[in-house]
Amino acid sequence: MRPSHWVGWWCSLFLFCATFQLSAAPITFNSALPVSKGEGVVRVQAKYLSATDDPGPMNRELTVKALPIVGVWGVTPRWTLFGIVPLLDKTMKLDMPSGRSKRNVKGLGDITTMVRYTTYSKDQLGRTVRIAPFASIEMPTGKDDEQDRFGRLPGPLQLGSGAWNPLIGVVATAQSLEKEWAVSANYKFNNEANNFEWGDEARLDLSYHRRVWIGGPTDELPHFFYAGVESNWVWQGKNRNNGEKDPNSGGTTLYLAPTLQYVTQRAITEVALQLPVMQNLNGNALEQDFIFTLSLRLNY
Repeated sequence: MRPSHWVGWWCSLFLFCATFQLSAAPITFNSALPVSKGEGVVRVQAKYLSATDDPGPMNRELTVKALPIVGVWGVTPRWTLFGIVPLLDKTMKLDMPSGRSKRNVKGLGDITTMVRYTTYSKDQLGRTVRIAPFASIEMPTGKDDEQDRFGRLPGPLQLGSGAWNPLIGVVATAQSLEKEWAVSANYKFNNEANNFEWGDEARLDLSYHRRVWIGGPTDELPHFFYAGVESNWVWQGKNRNNGEKDPNSGGTTLYLAPTLQYVTQRAITEVALQLPVMQNLNGNALEQDFIFTLSLRLNY
């Protein structure tokens, strides 16, 4: 490459990174997605959850395939709107008096809308720091009365909760040309519907991503690889059936997730593997094996 081309390439690199139009961001939580005024982000994720460690006698095996579609819009420099539409496929295999059986449900889950307001921002050349509280409401758009040949599905296997469930939280992010970190904390208030109520949920999410490779020009702009690690601490209260607490539900789980992101001018391809390094669950609650996420993020 001729010297003049190198100069142009590095100028493009600086301008591309300094705008923060598209950069590394958490994969396992959405509250820290960066977006500028008048711009939008669409993220489509394919998630696969496996939970087969059953301490009880029914030898349960749960798999959940999820396709959450996330839309984000920068209304002003401080206000950001989110919408999350989940498509779900849940399958439970378990031992029943009639033998090994399978219960399955698929369809639209509960849609969530969220608003985020940036209360603090400090922008410098090639770097930014932001703090933003956020609030969301989960709407009862998913069916919560699905049945199969064995009767009505239990609450955890339903597509939706049947209730309006609010959430409040706060997120802080810091980005530079080489690295990004984010921390988010939130609390979700789950409400009762049709004699079932999920336990409330508290989360603390951390992420750190660092640029590990810069590629050559693509349409006169560079592209990157980011490697990172994310951590998710999740506490959930006990579910309630007919007003009675379920002793085999709820507890605390800590996940660690290695991540990899490929960043171009307008698109990011990303992957994460969440591994439960600690599970302190109640009674015979089913323990998870892993959550795998493959994601595509587009700016427009």
